[in-house]
Amino acid sequence: MTTALPQVFDTVVHMLKDAADRSPASPAIVFENRQLDYGQYWRCVAGFAAELRALGASGQRVVLICGNSLEMAVSMYAVQAAGAQAVPVNPLYTPRELKHILVDADPVAIILDDNLTASLGPLFDELGIDHRIQVGPKSRLLDTWVEDASVTLADLPLKDDLATLQYTGGTTGLPKGVDITHRQMATNISQREARLGTQADDERILCVMPLFHVFAVHMCLYLTVYCRGQLIILPRYQPDTVLAAIEKFRITRFPAGPTVYHGLMGYDGFAATDFSSLRTAWSGSAPLPGNTLKRWQEQTSCPILEGYGQSEAGPVLTYVAEGDPVKPGSVGKVLPLTEIQIVDTETGNQVLAVGEQGEIRARGPQIMSGYRNRETETAATLRGGWLYTGDIGEMDEDGDLYIRDRKKDMAIVGGYNVYPREIDEVLYAHPDVIEAAAIGVADDYRGEVIRAFVVAGNSSVSVDDLLEHCRLNLARYKIPAVLELVNDLPKTAVGKIDKKALRESTNA
Repeated sequence: MTTALPQVFDTVVHMLKDAADRSPASPAIVFENRQLDYGQYWRCVAGFAAELRALGASGQRVVLICGNSLEMAVSMYAVQAAGAQAVPVNPLYTPRELKHILVDADPVAIILDDNLTASLGPLFDELGIDHRIQVGPKSRLLDTWVEDASVTLADLPLKDDLATLQYTGGTTGLPKGVDITHRQMATNISQREARLGTQADDERILCVMPLFHVFAVHMCLYLTVYCRGQLIILPRYQPDTVLAAIEKFRITRFPAGPTVYHGLMGYDGFAATDFSSLRTAWSGSAPLPGNTLKRWQEQTSCPILEGYGQSEAGPVLTYVAEGDPVKPGSVGKVLPLTEIQIVDTETGNQVLAVGEQGEIRARGPQIMSGYRNRETETAATLRGGWLYTGDIGEMDEDGDLYIRDRKKDMAIVGGYNVYPREIDEVLYAHPDVIEAAAIGVADDYRGEVIRAFVVAGNSSVSVDDLLEHCRLNLARYKIPAVLELVNDLPKTAVGKIDKKALRESTNA
């Protein structure tokens, strides 16, 4: 196993400062009609970080509720440069979904898109969060320091400071906050670089994935600064704008989830697009269908390299390296300084042989410190120096990993983790619902979608009534694609709703 790593920075803030010192005039970010070079990028981050420090952010947590924008990029670095822990949150969350996170994170400040103020303001009032920094075209933009040569930033964060609090779902239906230090995060960036090497000062990366998501933060935001490349940020996924950007900016690297690749290949303008600038495409966040991989490479002459990880793993554990054989279904070999074992699902102690399926456990310097405020769940997930991932996989004789299933009850909808129990709890909150069960089912476009079954206690309640209840309480991607009213639900011998039987009958 290779152990040598390319340069490991103390923190991502040191990484950005290094890029600004070495290549101040090189293009760094493009968003719509605005752009920054590395010198300007650093000044904006340093200027905003000073503001956050003045609010008392150092050593505390700052929540970011922002869509893709130049402001989100600057804010992520500025929060960390201020010595605070960044807490990126999905801006599509409803107040109900957001409340648990805010109570658990206990932030000193919130940075949010100005179009969210009206809907979320009452929640902030209820929780007593006074520092609310609105960003966007209706309030303020974070590029006012571009020409301010007087901006400086002393006392950069330390390696062992907490860098990110990334919330991820749980089988209880409540998100858990993953604590990641600067050391863990910076090491993982260099581990990824050892496997997916970039070309310094000569990369143009397209970011269409949401920047609150750990995949986009690491494979777009941080990766670009590491190689002093140019990051082109799109506000959202639209196939025509993605294809136009690939041509216009001569994109060299394209990180995206399987849904994006599938959607682009189904778009009329795909075949006419010039993909000659692309060196590699990178997939993550959900399993990539083998047919998608094959069709993409045939039509673009550019391989999709797939990887595997999770928020708890810093986040990257494996990747297919450029030049390695692309095996359908494989997520590649472990990164340097990382170990993966396949163990039995009962005890987690018996290491299984090549080709046998079991739970994936991993260890390495990038693994999380633990879950915030969750000692019991931390102890269950981090055992004996290993991270127990909850995923089922197997290794082949070449050391390539394959993901086969999930031990935990979770669906991946368009790259987002969705925990069916949360949908169950929302449905049970409806006064006319007696029983409810949501499951993930396969979908050609999104990978999986949610299908819900409801036993109602009132014959007048309709599917539309229940879906509207879901819309008021769940982010759009969590809303069941199919909701059925049924007379009863299958039960286990002890009277529990049998979701396994539901899945089997649904897939029959």
